[in-house]
Amino acid sequence: MPGLVELRRRERAVFDWHAVEETIGTALPSDFKALTEWYPAFELDDFLGLSAPLPGEEGRRARGWARELEGEGPELRPAELASTVLMLWGDSKEGDDFFWSVLGDDPDHWPVTIGSRNSAWWHYEGGMVQFLAELCDGTLDPWALPPVKPELTGWGVAGGGWHTTV
Repeated sequence: MPGLVELRRRERAVFDWHAVEETIGTALPSDFKALTEWYPAFELDDFLGLSAPLPGEEGRRARGWARELEGEGPELRPAELASTVLMLWGDSKEGDDFFWSVLGDDPDHWPVTIGSRNSAWWHYEGGMVQFLAELCDGTLDPWALPPVKPELTGWGVAGGGWHTTV
């Protein structure tokens, strides 16, 4: 993805993943942890934003995930997902939500679940980083999503703000 390499941190950011995972009661996918350690939260094509904590502020995001794991997830979901625990990792400016379906004990095998703004729900059987890569390079049929250009239009900066290019 053009522009992402320039955002790579010189050193891996330090997150207290142990405290986060203790708060939520489960491990997080390793691709997500690696991505957030090396890159700030970012936005793709003025559309999809990654919901990643800032170093030192992981507790707030962990509390949100803990509420989701306790069943405070999206209310408008199809019946076949009624008992599936969903953890939000991203969203779009148009009302689409991107989740992990918490299925099983191995978070590296949790599928990505997409709830689109038009009430269409679908699953991607790979990890979050692979989903983003395939969405950007066009190998993934975006189904109910618009095509996403592989360009960064915003990213998190120190202090919790955002830098935008548009």
